Amino acid sequence: MTQEYFFHNAKWVGAQSRTRESFAVLRGNFEVESAQSVMLNVLGLGFFKCYINGECMNPDTFLPLSSDFEDTCDPVDEVISGHRVYVPEFDITPFVKQGRNSIAIHYGGGWYTHINRTYGLPKAIYCIKAESEKGTEYFVSDENCRVGKSFVCGYNFTWDEHHDFSGYDDCFGADFDDSSWDNAVCAEALETEYCRTNCPWDKLITKLPVKKIGETPLGTVYDCGENTTGYPVLKVTAEKGEKICVSFSEELNEDGDLDPTHIHGQQYTFVSDGKEHLVQPEFTWYGFRFFRVSGKANPECVKVIYADVPISSTFECDNETLNWIYKTFINTMLCNMHTGHPSDCPHLERRGYTGDGQLTCNAALTVFDAKAFYEKWMQDIGDCQDVLSGHIQYTAPYLRSGGGPGGWGCAIVEVPYQIYKHYGDKSVLEKYYPNMRRYIDYLEAHSEYGVVTSDKKGEWCLGDWCGPNILYPEKDITSHNQQVVLPAPMVNTYFMVKSLQQMCEIARLIGKDEDISEYEEKIKYRKGAITAAYFNTFDDNFIMNVQGANSFALDIGLGNEQTYENMKSYYKKLGHYDTGIFATDIVTRQLFKRGDSDLAVDLLTHNGNQGFEHWRRNGATTFHEYWDSNRSRSHSHPMFGAPVAYLFEYLLGIRQTEGSAGYESVIIEPVSVEKFSYMKGSITTPKGIVAVSYEKTAEEIKFNISVPEKVNAVFRFSGEEKFLFEKENTISFSI
Repeated sequence: MTQEYFFHNAKWVGAQSRTRESFAVLRGNFEVESAQSVMLNVLGLGFFKCYINGECMNPDTFLPLSSDFEDTCDPVDEVISGHRVYVPEFDITPFVKQGRNSIAIHYGGGWYTHINRTYGLPKAIYCIKAESEKGTEYFVSDENCRVGKSFVCGYNFTWDEHHDFSGYDDCFGADFDDSSWDNAVCAEALETEYCRTNCPWDKLITKLPVKKIGETPLGTVYDCGENTTGYPVLKVTAEKGEKICVSFSEELNEDGDLDPTHIHGQQYTFVSDGKEHLVQPEFTWYGFRFFRVSGKANPECVKVIYADVPISSTFECDNETLNWIYKTFINTMLCNMHTGHPSDCPHLERRGYTGDGQLTCNAALTVFDAKAFYEKWMQDIGDCQDVLSGHIQYTAPYLRSGGGPGGWGCAIVEVPYQIYKHYGDKSVLEKYYPNMRRYIDYLEAHSEYGVVTSDKKGEWCLGDWCGPNILYPEKDITSHNQQVVLPAPMVNTYFMVKSLQQMCEIARLIGKDEDISEYEEKIKYRKGAITAAYFNTFDDNFIMNVQGANSFALDIGLGNEQTYENMKSYYKKLGHYDTGIFATDIVTRQLFKRGDSDLAVDLLTHNGNQGFEHWRRNGATTFHEYWDSNRSRSHSHPMFGAPVAYLFEYLLGIRQTEGSAGYESVIIEPVSVEKFSYMKGSITTPKGIVAVSYEKTAEEIKFNISVPEKVNAVFRFSGEEKFLFEKENTISFSI
């Protein structure tokens, strides 16, 4: 859609003097005699806060959603497929009064002016549409608006925000006199597609109490109880001109002060106006648990801010590690759901890495009602595809980053496929099928002798990522090449084959059967190449059977029974993961899928340093970037949480029957029941809630299962199979 569709004849406007770092307040007036409905479309780039008669319409938000805003800075030697900006709409009827009204837009910063990819300079646009018995009246931004200086005087989106309140008057109310301000000037219109905001945006979710834990030479240190995203609200008691500094960290050092290695440059500073009032950051969030206040200000609470994506699942059992994994995955994912894309971390980079995102999307779609969120992000992935080569970027929306041609780029297939499987909506497959085909062609062009050996020239070409140091455990190894033993070409070719297998299914679903034979030939050739390059016929292993090498092969139908037995024996003896982000998921899935659920549970609950229990014992409330927490820059990375899906698919046993989508047909087949005295959980499907619970006594085990209407469901346990009734079912077995 066009600018005119959302904004009538409004103009993009800004201050006479603008820089990338500048913030401004745009004011306009409008008069309404009587109106039944008053609607507002508004954008301020990068982020904005909008006020009607002094009332903020979007407090504690980061709007607009992230996107590839306009055609101004595509990657080197590439042409990105699409550019769009998302327009939010507000019903401002309750805030409009008869007569003169004011609108004020505080704007700047955000992704639009990000230092790594600056699209343009700060600017704003609005259109107010008033409906009355007399008809429709529009009030729009133009050169008659006034522009004043913001109290934001320094800013870096991923690091810090600085305010100067001294000599600053509240300019957002209807009665503010802006006659001394300059008139706005026309700014550059966007070369883009305008879209309605179509997924949950960031908002205030809850408030956490804070606890003072000590005084240090640099200030007072506080704890909000968990790793989170957002910011503290501070009550200022300082004299006019005094400076207050707030620093943030995920960890403390031995002295009880902030651990500098986990501050990540995060800071909020402000100069007091001498008045006692509440202050907070406006245009960035922080990823932290602890913060230090230097100066005369006291924290009232911590506001938790992230996308308003509903949790649509429950899980509980008598194993605290599994309970912690489930809850911590939720917290970690939510801390990484901002501005319409799933990020790698909420502080250092905040980018929508396609590797992390495609890896965790199955688990996320299982525990959240996140269809709209992932459909928006899928649009970002499609928009970022190179028109010339078919290359899929490592992040979406695009920022220059690192990744690989398989585990990252194959998000173009995995994410639509998972959306379809969870919600039964084939339109997402039809929409992105051409993109999938173009990416397969890209992988073909970056292959040698049947394996994917390269990616875009001059960029990384990763396989697995964030593996433990298994080669030199006595050394402090930070180089990726010394962490992951598996050859990147094997991993990347695995992802190509997996995507082709999914595309065979997709082609059948959307009526592209003529393409299937082509995919099957490619699959056969690539499988043969992997086997020839990496399979040892003397012991039936791939790459020495370390770091999940056999699991990659088994997951796409390679190897043999001995290959699986080797993998199982290896992890039974080892007792813990030795895997990076992708292999951790695949090893766990293969063990569950092939009936060795007890071993899968043992790995998930291992209490050594390379396991989730290690993080739990050390007080973590979000997943870390590496198994070894001492090597983790970030303590809020969701990627190791992908196996959370199997708590539901295998431990509770809620799986779709083969060929089903949208949970039209399910099998309830709980496993590893002997390891637990009770377990209960539920997921919300498009058909309704599927819930499973069981509890054991000395004499029996009793299952309670709830199935929505119009869902075909079968229960399997202990060699028996029973058809389930709609709604409630109770089934008991003697022990």
